[in-house]
Amino acid sequence: MRNIVICGSMKVKDKIIKIGNELEKKGHKVFYPTECFENKPKEIASKAHFDRISSKESDTILIINEKAHGKENYIGPNSFAEIAFGFYFEKDIYLLNDIYEPYLDELTGWHVKTLKGKINKL
Repeated sequence: MRNIVICGSMKVKDKIIKIGNELEKKGHKVFYPTECFENKPKEIASKAHFDRISSKESDTILIINEKAHGKENYIGPNSFAEIAFGFYFEKDIYLLNDIYEPYLDELTGWHVKTLKGKINKL
């Protein structure tokens, strides 16, 4: 089983919770962006989430990359930073959907895997 840090825009908070619940039912341990859910200041929320990503307790990062701003598989600046942080700390990194084309070079170079919407691939 995996210890998964879930990342994504707060615009998809309900989906983050839904997917987290599904993963927990399958026996995975899930870490949520709790401070973001609680509308804590960005500095506090980001540092807390980076702590989860860098923790020895976590081994996997899951980015919930949905369509946003008219762009398929969108990855915003915070999620991109979380991916980079996860790469640096040698975590397995997954995108719920496909590669976000503007970051193709980085995401493929960092060995980010795509689930194509199928979380059972974790």
